[in-house]
Amino acid sequence: MASQSTGEPWSVESKLSSLRESPPKTQTTSPVPFFHMLTRLKTTKREGWRRFNITDGESISDHMYRMALITMFAPPSLSARLDIARCTKMALVHDMAELLVGDITPVDNISKQEKSRRESTTMDYLTTSLLGNVGGGVAGEDIRAVWEEYETGDTLESKFVHDVDKVELLLQMLEYEQASGANTDLGEFAWVATRVVLPEVKQWCEEILDARRELWRSRGIVPSDLSGGVNPIKKGQEG
Repeated sequence: MASQSTGEPWSVESKLSSLRESPPKTQTTSPVPFFHMLTRLKTTKREGWRRFNITDGESISDHMYRMALITMFAPPSLSARLDIARCTKMALVHDMAELLVGDITPVDNISKQEKSRRESTTMDYLTTSLLGNVGGGVAGEDIRAVWEEYETGDTLESKFVHDVDKVELLLQMLEYEQASGANTDLGEFAWVATRVVLPEVKQWCEEILDARRELWRSRGIVPSDLSGGVNPIKKGQEG
């Protein structure tokens, strides 16, 4: 779980002290301590799937890596208006704070304000304490700025990456359902398709959801595209 079990407020320092490995050196001119810290993105799992007994699911870096690749496939009508390289970078850093904060989900009962505080202080630690003296701090400042742009969500690039975030979730949802032989209903995640903003990305979502409907139709079941559990197909619903 992402929440802290003690009564003390969550802090970067308390989280670091709870880790089995020694905290990385800070204020160094080498990026290697930062490189080591990144391994936590590879080992920290995305939490939402665990409630469905998917215990060996994707890591945070799994999620961000596919997102980064997806950004490279923006249709021409969209890519002409985007800085694709910045989008790819944004996809690779947008969940970076989760290497210490963890993947906070609604069941953790952590407020949006508190989640933001934890993530912001973690990014300060990564980009200032670990990277502040690396190459004059330029790389750290760039990472922090790109992360902040995603969080603010005002630019077209950030809107695109937010949409790609949802596409990647939908892909993973369908893939886990397929792997279960349509025995695990993950339909509660499908609602994110309704939050996609850009028309080009909405088309990707529809393609994914159509494939999901076909998967469940093959079992004689109408999937819960946006809420609730799956239900047997009723007469007249097949078409």
